[in-house]
Amino acid sequence: MVHALSRCSFILFAGLLSFCLLTGDVFSQATTERQDYCVYKPAEGRANGLKIVFLAGDEEYRSEEAFPMLAQILTRHHGFHCTVLFPINPETGEIDPNNQVNIPHLELLDDADLVVMGWRFRHPPAEAMQHFLKYFQAGKPIIGIRTSTHAFAFPGDAPAELQRLTWNSQDWPGGFGKQVFGETWVSHHGNHGGESTRGVVEPAQATHPILTGVQDVWGPTDVYGINELPADAKVLLRGQVLAGMQPTDPAVSGAKNDPMMPLVWARETAVAPGLPAGRYVCSTIGSADDFSSSDLRRLLVNACYWCTGREADIKPNSSVEFVSPYKPTKFGFNAFQKGRTPRDYD
Repeated sequence: MVHALSRCSFILFAGLLSFCLLTGDVFSQATTERQDYCVYKPAEGRANGLKIVFLAGDEEYRSEEAFPMLAQILTRHHGFHCTVLFPINPETGEIDPNNQVNIPHLELLDDADLVVMGWRFRHPPAEAMQHFLKYFQAGKPIIGIRTSTHAFAFPGDAPAELQRLTWNSQDWPGGFGKQVFGETWVSHHGNHGGESTRGVVEPAQATHPILTGVQDVWGPTDVYGINELPADAKVLLRGQVLAGMQPTDPAVSGAKNDPMMPLVWARETAVAPGLPAGRYVCSTIGSADDFSSSDLRRLLVNACYWCTGREADIKPNSSVEFVSPYKPTKFGFNAFQKGRTPRDYD
């Protein structure tokens, strides 16, 4: 009897070990060595050699939930090495979207191939920001989600090179958002919390690689107002304002949809004299619950390939399925899940 139990135990252990060898290598995160960010490493033989750093940090749209989910998809299904940095309460070690200053480990940008950012009115310390400045001044690619059009709000005593990044800067008009992505904060064009968004493909860009396999984009956040994009910006999706908060709601009639505002666009340009040209994508749809849309996830994955010069590898049916259960928190100020740390997303 004891021998039989031992044999059963051995078989069970062997089965579990085999399962871990098959699945556990997808994410090797060494959580005992650090607690304030997440790292997702592709399984052996699956790596594509590219590193993405996600910068979560907004008070309203739950980038701290969406970015680990997207990083897991990009790692498991597409072979990217992904790191997610969070706004951290330095006293508790917990994720705190209301902390606009403390985003640890920006030095990890130094060897990144792509940055995906979801910042809103951030002002990290000058020393930490040098890593960000070095990254984008090298012409490296950046994807900006939702509030990244107004990512920075530095105080008047910050160094001038940082103040000019501020969303309403006069020295560098419109700051980082306007100069890099093409627009800064303007307005809620749709009724915030009452009118949702349908993404409509721009006919002239229907064959753009980022739109490969993208057909049905909808999200509960509203359309942002856009004054004017630079001439080099290629609008991929326009935002159709819907009359309610369900994907089946009709489009609003009248001026709100005539014309429809740009929703997702791409640029390939030098953002300032003397800087090398880079690839930039901006999406003003992109709250955590917006990413319940599989085609919005696909668009983001495709954008990662395009930004890193791998558009030839984009496939219309590549997987964008969730790796872990995903139940996003509805957008809203101070609505974030309290008491969570990066370990909760390992």
